[in-house]
Amino acid sequence: MRIELARVSTTVLAAVMVVMAGTATHTARAQATQPSLYERLGGAYSIATVVDDFIERLLVNATLNANPAINEARRRVPKAGLKFHVTALVCAASGGACNYTGRAMKESHQHLNITQAEWDAMVVDFKATLNKFKVPQREQQELITIVGSTRNDIVRSSSSGSRQ
Repeated sequence: MRIELARVSTTVLAAVMVVMAGTATHTARAQATQPSLYERLGGAYSIATVVDDFIERLLVNATLNANPAINEARRRVPKAGLKFHVTALVCAASGGACNYTGRAMKESHQHLNITQAEWDAMVVDFKATLNKFKVPQREQQELITIVGSTRNDIVRSSSSGSRQ
């Protein structure tokens, strides 16, 4: 009787493990078949097109232009280079095979003294660009979440002092 009970327990345990393995495999397959955000955005060329429009909006944004540190950085950083780095960053962050080689967000923005109002102005321009290209709401939300994750590295805290 003891041996039979052990065989039944072993059989039940084996069956449970097979079911669990099948469920895990099914979940992994389902995740693998879901296109990445990068793919849903249309790949590097589509991302580059959106970034081009977005950067052009930022360059004429009155709120951002009022910040002398941003204006000075614009004189130093070629527009094409900025567009290249932002495209690579979005491409990589959205699951593409692109490789972002630029500086970290904190390092590249700390000297710009970006305020919450300037951040908000950037987000408005970003959403306007996404809407212009009819990026679906799901993808917009994912992009806004990615961008939002960089906020603390970019926006100066109110205790950081005034602009120079």
